[in-house]
Amino acid sequence: MKTADSLNRSMNRAVQHYSSLFKLPSYEKMLLLQALMCLSGGSLSVIILFSHCEMLIGGLFLGISLFLVNFVADNIVSILILKHDSIYDLRRITGLSLFSWGFWLPFNFLGVAIATIFGLPWWIRLCLLGFSAVIILRSIVLLSTSPAHYGHVFAGSLLQPFFCVIPFLVFWLGVGYAITVFAGFFFIFSSALGVISSFVFVYVLNYAGQQTLRIPSIPLFKAFLLNWIMDLNVPFEEFLERLGENQNVEVSLLQFSSSKPKAIIAVPSIHPGPFKNIGSSLLPSMLKTALEKKLECVVCVPHGLFGHEFDLASQIQSQKVINRVAELANHEGYEVTATSFTKASNGLATVCCQIFGNIAFLSFTLAPKTTEDLPQELGMFAREECKKYGLDCCVVVNSHNSINGMINVEEALDALKTVLITCLKKAVSLKQFSFEVGAATIVPQEFGLRDGMGPGGIAAVVVRVGQQKTAYVVIDGNNMVSGLREHILSAMNSIGVDEGEVFTTDTHSVSAVILGNRGYYPIGEAIPHNTIIRYVRETILGAMSNLEPVKAACNSITIPAVKVIGEKQLEKLCLLIDNTLQKAKKAIIPILVTDGLLLMLILMFV
Repeated sequence: MKTADSLNRSMNRAVQHYSSLFKLPSYEKMLLLQALMCLSGGSLSVIILFSHCEMLIGGLFLGISLFLVNFVADNIVSILILKHDSIYDLRRITGLSLFSWGFWLPFNFLGVAIATIFGLPWWIRLCLLGFSAVIILRSIVLLSTSPAHYGHVFAGSLLQPFFCVIPFLVFWLGVGYAITVFAGFFFIFSSALGVISSFVFVYVLNYAGQQTLRIPSIPLFKAFLLNWIMDLNVPFEEFLERLGENQNVEVSLLQFSSSKPKAIIAVPSIHPGPFKNIGSSLLPSMLKTALEKKLECVVCVPHGLFGHEFDLASQIQSQKVINRVAELANHEGYEVTATSFTKASNGLATVCCQIFGNIAFLSFTLAPKTTEDLPQELGMFAREECKKYGLDCCVVVNSHNSINGMINVEEALDALKTVLITCLKKAVSLKQFSFEVGAATIVPQEFGLRDGMGPGGIAAVVVRVGQQKTAYVVIDGNNMVSGLREHILSAMNSIGVDEGEVFTTDTHSVSAVILGNRGYYPIGEAIPHNTIIRYVRETILGAMSNLEPVKAACNSITIPAVKVIGEKQLEKLCLLIDNTLQKAKKAIIPILVTDGLLLMLILMFV
């Protein structure tokens, strides 16, 4: 548990950094902001330094010229220089130039302020220092993020600042300031310094990655950007494949069939992560789709008792699992009786159990407190307890159905084990009767990944034993807001369902698709609760409409040598983010200070 806590802390720190990402405004808004910055930067500088009214036109001309040459430079970079760059389209190039002006203008206005006291040369010196700062900024940003070749990267870094310095030079010459020959040397030196500084900065960051994972940080970051921006999964997965380790994984199937398959509850010993379309993030919906296509029945894939250390390294590994399970999933039923549904709770932990012949179906939740990933240790404990009662197979589900702050993991685990013993003892004492099963799936079309709803939608399996109807509802999402589970269970009662539980798949296909502290919406945070409940009711009613006598079967399928990321490597990958950021903060200050001192030394002669 200590290693699990350490991994969770590392994951939480990594997730916190995700909130620092941002999305750019629209292209039109950024153009407007550029125009405002250029006009204000040019006209205000002139108005402050030259009080006579006739210079107002010169200031406006300077501002308009700055905007126009910036616009031309951005389009040249987009159309000619970075035209094959998969990240930097015209909108992002415009955004980079907008940030460049955000760096340049403070130097410009500081120079204006000093020049009002010490003379015009100080405006020129500080403005040119800002020009150099922009070259360094653009070189570092493009070298760190663009997959383009070095020549294109540095051409894209230099073109905009060199275009934009031309209107300044023309204006300064127009007001009678003689630019010395040192200016030419300054432009060459500042360009070279920007390139060298960016290489030094990137080297420092790459070294942090080599120390932590033996892979450079910047290529890994570029691969992440290609996924975040372009949805390309292969570049990032190539790194995960290198870091991963081979492991045997299992998928437990609880199958119901009559003359043909009726419903399957598939519980993989795989975590559906790490995010978006990387690794096994889409596994729940992919496995559901593949099994439904082959067996023509309803399939649901709730979460097992595993954490991020069991993320698969790539979609190739996911497909390997899916192919194997689809090949062996057609298993005829043999158990014809079942107990009624039972649950036990001690105020913190809740365990649900239903036994089909010699098959135990168990689920764990801490709702309304947070129910996140639960350790494999709990599943092993549950299987050992089932063996004591002669149960041949045990399918264990982490309900993953409430998120509400932090919990004490050790305390929760002890509570779950205690309640499990009570619940299992109660369940095995119940008589078994013949049973019926109905199943249905609904995929709400108006909601998608950005709302927290995965492509698997909502599935329901209804079990009737005697007069008792039990509904197991599985929602393809990453957890749900606290309290929604209880509202859904209450709504079930209103349509004739006596007992039940609500699960989420913990799909990470919804993760890293929005910006925020978590990077995703749990079920019920973006989608109205009454809408979710309406869809759940419709799904359950659909399942109840096709109830029929079935047989149950349990099958555990082992897939050998599947590459998972692994706990140690995943923790290092998360720590790498912190280490790299710390290195970046330590490196950038001495680089900028050194560059600034060297540049100012030359500027004193300009």
